[in-house]
Parts: sequence; C-alpha cells; structure tokens
Amino acid sequence: MNEPSPTSERRLRLTQRLPRRVLSLGLARDDGLPGVSGTVRLDRRTKDLTKRLQPGDVAVIDHVDLDRVSAEALVACEVGAVVNVAPSISGRYPNLGPQILLDADIPLVDDIGPEIFTKLREGDQVRVEGPAVHRVGGRDEDVVAKGTEQTPETVLAALTEAKAGLATQLEAFVANTMEYVKRERDLLIDGVGVPEVRTKLAGRHALIVVRGYHYREDIATLRPYIREYRPVLIGVDGGADALMEAGYRPDMIVGDMDSVSDDALTCGAEIVVHAYRDGRAPGLKRVHELGQEAVTFPATATSEDIAMLLADDKGATLIVAVGTHANMVEFLDKGRAGMASTFLTRLRVGSKLVDAKGVSRLYRSRISTWSLLFLVLGAFVAIVTAVAMSPAGDVISPLLADRWHAFVFWLTGLFT
Repeated sequence: MNEPSPTSERRLRLTQRLPRRVLSLGLARDDGLPGVSGTVRLDRRTKDLTKRLQPGDVAVIDHVDLDRVSAEALVACEVGAVVNVAPSISGRYPNLGPQILLDADIPLVDDIGPEIFTKLREGDQVRVEGPAVHRVGGRDEDVVAKGTEQTPETVLAALTEAKAGLATQLEAFVANTMEYVKRERDLLIDGVGVPEVRTKLAGRHALIVVRGYHYREDIATLRPYIREYRPVLIGVDGGADALMEAGYRPDMIVGDMDSVSDDALTCGAEIVVHAYRDGRAPGLKRVHELGQEAVTFPATATSEDIAMLLADDKGATLIVAVGTHANMVEFLDKGRAGMASTFLTRLRVGSKLVDAKGVSRLYRSRISTWSLLFLVLGAFVAIVTAVAMSPAGDVISPLLADRWHAFVFWLTGLFT
C-alpha cells in the first residue's frame, strides 16, 4: 500500500480543521487529486489580501521575509495554502512567519516568480501540489508555476543560516538610526512638528493599540485597567478596529489610513493622518471622502511611533502599548529601515512607556475579592433583617427585590 505524501497529510488535517459550512461551499475540497485545491486570491500586499480571503483559499503573495503578524493573519483566515512570489526567508535575519504557517499545517511554496500574477486571475481554481501550482478546470490541467516547497527541515536550515547574518542587519539598523536622528532631531528633542489636537491627554493615561503581536489577548487582560483608569484610547490604523472588536470606541485614530475600516473612521474619533516629511498625506483623501475632518502629522517615523510622540508631547502621564514591538527579533521582523525610529521613540518616551503585558502583571484592581464578598454579605444581612423586623415587610419587599437585582447587575459589571 502506498504511503500518503506529507502534502496529502497536511491537506487532510486542514480539511478536518475547516468548519462544516466551509466544506459545504467546496472550499479546500477533496477532488481526489493530491495537494490542496481551492480558489486563488492574489495581492502583492499581504495585509490587503487578508481582508478578502475566505477559508480554504489559496493565497498568492509577494512578501520577502514573511513576518509574524502577516503569517498569523493568514492563519486566522484559514487559508488552504500560501504561494509566495518572493523568498519567505531571504537570509537577512531569522523572521518568524514561515514557521507559523507550517505549525498551522498550511503548505507554503516559495520563490515562485512574479509571472504567476499574469498567469492567474482572482477566483481561478488551482491545486498546489509539492512545489507546483496547477490550474484546475477546462479540458487539461496545466502547471502554472513552480517554486520551492517549504518544510520544517528547510525552514529550520534557513533560520539557522539567517542567524549568522544577524550582525550585518544590526549594523544596518544602527546606520538607519543615525540617519533618522539627523532628519528628526527637532521632533525627538523638542517636539517640533507635533500637531494640535482636541483630545485632552494632559494628566491622563494613553492606551495605544497596534494590531500586532497578541493584541487581542493584551486588550482582554487590560479590561479592569481600562474600566478603572479610563485611559485615552488611541488606535493605530487597524488598532482602531481592534478596539471596536473588543467593545470600545477609540478616542483617536493615528496612521496613514490604509488598514483601518470605514466604520472606525466614522465612529467619532479624532483622526490624525500620518504624512510624509514634505507634507504629502495620501490617507487624507480617504478621510475627506468619508466626510471626516483630520489633522496631519508629518514625520518619517512609523505610525505607532508618532502616536507615542503625540501622547508624550500632549502631557500623558503614562503610555500603555498594545501589540507594538518589544524586542530585537520583533524590531527586525518588521523588515523596514524605518524601524530605527521605533528604537529612538522608546528612548524618548521611555519613562512613561509600559508594555501591556507589564500592566497586566503589575496592576491589580483596587477592590479586592474579599472586600466585595464582605460587601455582598453585609448587604444581604441588612436586607433580610430590615424585611424581617419591619411590619410593612409585605409592602417594601418588592422594592427591596428590585434594589437587590440592580445591585447584582452592578456587581456583575465589575467583572465583565
């Protein structure tokens, strides 16, 4: 009996993982052929592609050094396979994305070449088998393109080799940092160029949310902190949608407006558009088309950096960061020279900046569990005594019952 191929086994596990309603649509279908079959979706920008991916689709991307955030977004979309025009690990540094895809049993084909964007159209049916992408349909099935099939062994070897080049990337990072200091020293030292905003930050905490690493978990752990301190909620591009998904309305949205939804932009938050140093702000047009007003913030820093600089300049006493970059691997995994600004921004606001995980570990509600327990017990005893001792107990019992239900509702709200 023939042994099943590793690709077939991954395909079987993916099919078992998809919801029944997805299988009924024919996505990641079992057509009796080896490999993974599905509808192809193409985009050179991974974050734009994830907005329209459906479970079981075959994602065609052009992403050198696939980073962790992009890979986690693809996994969340439950794609059937990922086909990358570029090398997912170029060897510059040990990026985290490919391993995340393989850990989720999602086949990854690398370095397949840009011609696939002209040979396939959105919605075509394809089959990914090993290193090859086949077009499905018509009289004959043809091979559209071939690349390199990634396996746990090849990814591990590439990561090991990439670690050897880490010193070169650090040298480039330092050079970019020095160049950024020359361009933005007035902003970093004196706050020159920070716009005036109507949102009051002076004397308050600012919670800055980036849709990055573990943002959902971090927001969930911060619910007691948000409820008690009422910080200014600042969403960086898609971070505004992250806040809304968690049930909060952002007070301010900062970014170039390329990954935030229309719903977030029209929720009533103040909008600060990240502009180029020469004043050009491509995202401003979209804001105006939605009938919203905005201010611009020209800077060569990243959007999360200007959000921190803005909060610091306007007098926030504490800046809590959710989903931002916290260590060397995460800095390099962003894969942009502009990340030099992130390092310097943290030096600038370091005395105020706290990572969300640190807040969740250090912060405890001022109301202890035992205090709440004694409060409930005391209220219960007082109510029972009053009803038992009063001759008008039959009259006030309904009123006390209403008060008790209102108290229980308030108490429940402290933990939700």
